Amino acid sequence: MPLYRLHYFPESGNSYKLALMLTLCGETFEPVWTDFAGGVTRTAEWRKAVNEMGEIPVLEVDGVKMTQTAPLLLKLAEQYGRFGAETEDEKFELLRWLFWDNHKLTGYMATYRFMRAFTEKNDPQVLKHFRRRLEDFLGILDGHLQHNEFAIGAKPTVADISMMAYLHYPSDEHGFDFGTSYPAVHGWLGRMAALPGWKPAYELLPGKRMTNYAK
Repeated sequence: MPLYRLHYFPESGNSYKLALMLTLCGETFEPVWTDFAGGVTRTAEWRKAVNEMGEIPVLEVDGVKMTQTAPLLLKLAEQYGRFGAETEDEKFELLRWLFWDNHKLTGYMATYRFMRAFTEKNDPQVLKHFRRRLEDFLGILDGHLQHNEFAIGAKPTVADISMMAYLHYPSDEHGFDFGTSYPAVHGWLGRMAALPGWKPAYELLPGKRMTNYAK
């Protein structure tokens, strides 16, 4: 069986995506806490030794370091035969929502949440811009989930794991009340949390936490 080591920090939703996927597939991993807030990923030494792209997460598989969450989720789905797609139409839909999430939902939520909660001084106008964009994206997702149990239909896939990761964190971090404003998203998050073996990020990803200035 593969030996997994996951380089992460607890607030990283992208790290959580891989941790959750492995957990739902019945696998364990060695957690490697990374001092992201301390700037270690921006050092030349770390980038040379761990990830030339300067990003977290990094998944080591039998000692081989692999990066970029979306292709890793797809690789794991194929490897374990879980949370993937079956038909060509499903494969297209899975990629469509996975890429949309990476470019839009995760892309904006990760930045907005970091600036809002984990940056001591931020620009209110920048936050306002990001929030407006996120409200649009969340509205799109809510409309889609009003007619679909999961991203591509009746069963969860890695597209769902990718989209839900940053949304499941505490509301005092991202500042949204999904139950009130986006009830279909709220219901879908509940269905994801009901999957056998599901655990929240701060349970799967231990270690020193960053200061939350939004509390």
